[in-house]
Amino acid sequence: MSRQFFSNLFGTVSLLMALVAVALLSAITTMHFAIHGAEVQVPALKGMTVAEARNQAAGLGLNLGVDNRYYSADVAAGHILTQSPAPGSVVRRAWRVRVSESLGAQKVDVPDTVGNDTRVAAMHLERAGLEAGSIVQLPFAGAALGTVIAQDPPAHAQGIARPSVNLLIAAPADAPDGFVMPSLVGLPVVTAQSTLTQAGLKPGTPRFVDASAATAANAPASSGTVVTQQPVAGARVDTDTAIVLNVAK
Repeated sequence: MSRQFFSNLFGTVSLLMALVAVALLSAITTMHFAIHGAEVQVPALKGMTVAEARNQAAGLGLNLGVDNRYYSADVAAGHILTQSPAPGSVVRRAWRVRVSESLGAQKVDVPDTVGNDTRVAAMHLERAGLEAGSIVQLPFAGAALGTVIAQDPPAHAQGIARPSVNLLIAAPADAPDGFVMPSLVGLPVVTAQSTLTQAGLKPGTPRFVDASAATAANAPASSGTVVTQQPVAGARVDTDTAIVLNVAK
């Protein structure tokens, strides 16, 4: 074969390789713009009304959902308290932005439901503009079945974080679920210890801690109230379980 033939062949192969390279570069560029064109930066929504935040999110192709509502003395009712992802985060379009809404400052008085039947307790809470939160049953001596033996937050509590009250309900001594660790957070330590003792559980010596470092959900804790517990609420426990209560100084 002549030198001219190989020269033409080499030129043709080189041209094909160049075309392939251009096609690959074009594809990579297209993918880059397709991917990054579908990304948006999450705006700062805190302080906006829910309607304003929803409109701004929708304008960027994002979905906004209100996951929780909390009392706040600093943020007006109906405005955004917190958001996730944080402002400035880069996400894909149609991403769900979760926010919490402020209920404004707490203006309701938490009713005392201890001793009431579960349904009656729920009615009292509803009338006060609150709702029943977690309802846990626990074998309890000396209380009628189905009555409230403890609540969290306690009656007349101030500075509560959420508009819900968790209830601990008296169950039969032979309840199949056995012992379920109640939520004692927010209760005076004496009340918490008495509740555990009457239920056949053994509270250990309380640990007194700095409330500002141990308080959950940004709700202030009064001196002498339980701020955290081990095991946590809902855990299975028995008469040999070591129970630790951390109490605000």
